[in-house]
Amino acid sequence: MKCRSIKVSSTKLIAKLIAAIVIAFPFALNAATPNHIQIALSSTNEAVGWYEEYLDCERVVGRNDAVVCGETNIEFFVGRTVGGSQGSAIDHIGFSVPDLDAKMAELESVGVRGSGVRLIRFDDGALVRDIPGLFKIAFITDPWGTKIELVQDEAVIGFHHIHLNSVDPVAALDWYNQVLGGERASLKGMLDGVRFGDIWLLATQFNDGRPGITQGRTIDHIGFQVADLDAAAAEMNQLNVDFRQDPMVPERGRSDAKQAFILGPDGVMIAVVEPGWEGIEEEAFSADNSDSEELYIVPRTPWGEPDFQGIWTADAAHGIPLQRGVGAGEAGELTPEEAAARRERGTLNSIWGYDREWRDTTLGYVRSAPSTQAAMIIDPPNGQLPETTEAYKQLVANAPPRIPPQRARTPVDLGTYVRCITRGPVGMMMPSIYNNGLQIIQSPGNIAIQKEMIHETRIISTESREGYGDGLKTWLGDSHGRWEGDTLVVEVRNLNGRTSYLGSSADMKLTQRFTRTGPDTLRYEFTVEDPAVWTEPWSGMFNFIRDDSQYELVEYACHEGNYGMTNTLSAARTIDAREAEEADYQE
Repeated sequence: MKCRSIKVSSTKLIAKLIAAIVIAFPFALNAATPNHIQIALSSTNEAVGWYEEYLDCERVVGRNDAVVCGETNIEFFVGRTVGGSQGSAIDHIGFSVPDLDAKMAELESVGVRGSGVRLIRFDDGALVRDIPGLFKIAFITDPWGTKIELVQDEAVIGFHHIHLNSVDPVAALDWYNQVLGGERASLKGMLDGVRFGDIWLLATQFNDGRPGITQGRTIDHIGFQVADLDAAAAEMNQLNVDFRQDPMVPERGRSDAKQAFILGPDGVMIAVVEPGWEGIEEEAFSADNSDSEELYIVPRTPWGEPDFQGIWTADAAHGIPLQRGVGAGEAGELTPEEAAARRERGTLNSIWGYDREWRDTTLGYVRSAPSTQAAMIIDPPNGQLPETTEAYKQLVANAPPRIPPQRARTPVDLGTYVRCITRGPVGMMMPSIYNNGLQIIQSPGNIAIQKEMIHETRIISTESREGYGDGLKTWLGDSHGRWEGDTLVVEVRNLNGRTSYLGSSADMKLTQRFTRTGPDTLRYEFTVEDPAVWTEPWSGMFNFIRDDSQYELVEYACHEGNYGMTNTLSAARTIDAREAEEADYQE
């Protein structure tokens, strides 16, 4: 009896000790593990490709909105953000690579054009900094504003850390340790943090007020997994953790796993999920720019002409290629998802050095949805430019090599676009990544068309005129309009030959047709006739979308003395001087 009594007492004592440990350290027996980082952006499929290519992550099988980087998923969702991660409660995420110098050289050689890789230089201009006792570090951002630290930590290759901003880093790290488990530790004895397996949670003192909350920024939240979410939630409630969503199976969840949301220190949103979590299915993409042409009656001006007045944008047409691919078959349309992905690729491929705030075509920021049109050329029927003439081919073959911008000798060696003079009568109408506004103002017998890009304005007379004669040759030519029913037809001639489009000559005849097909849609068609260059005329088409409520034409503060041109010439002279110095040295 006595032994039995001792045995029962020992069992009770062990049970009490375990209970005390669980209360004091909630996840000591059921610790959380990092599960995912969720990033808000404008195109999930393009993000998957970017993280695959540049950070060696792998696409999650069966999903087009997630990659796995080591043991951690990065999930993407389409969401409008107010800025990147920098300065928010989650400042950046970190990846470790075997050779940081080689990695940054690779990214620098690719450049921002065509990839959207943004390099962040240190104050001395260097891309890589070696921290004695720690490791080498560098910073980049993805195309959507997520700040990423690249480090060379031989101990862990792949996803490496989550870096927080905090008004009290010590208290914040203690909170994560107490609520989510992990090991309170120091990275190489230099950076305090909480370690979850191979992944570090680090925190830096934020001295500029309070960091921004994560919701509404590119890194929307971080996710941790627990074995039993209901039990974990009960333990968190004992610690007065702020729940923003109780455990539940979310709508459109890909599995039956539950998810809860809690608020961490400094405004970090944290998802806590059960095993088997597979993310949330994206909502079906739905967008339509088209107005029904059925029974549409074009409004009239007080003097009886079709009324085209207002502000229109070509944002929806950005990304439509001029030509259809060889072998693509008959002209068709893309699905809305394909159109959105194409638009995002077009935006990234033309990003140059611009931040997202400059790119009017960023998905989610513009009212008009991406056009599903396959290509602009509608004639010839194959959607491709016609053959060039033999005389033109000979002219091109015998032409002197074009002087590249980095070797420009004078401003004349640079294009009229770089010099902010004009894009020409064809190019000025084409969509780009920004400044796609078009304003139309009418008066009896005249129509003014102002294009936002390079602030070009055309005054088009619709009064009767006999021929063009040998009038003054100008950059945009001589435009004359006439009405054919509800369509404005504009013929452009007398070009000065200095605004060539795809090799067009000074004898090019351009015919433009504007037709209002609905309350918010203006169909634009153009036909190029240039027998000196092409064996037959060719025509293209796309739509402008009316946007008086949101869009405003702003000043295009560019001129022939712009920084881009002067800096290009200055760089060319620097290259000349360096090459001359190298030549002298070799002699």
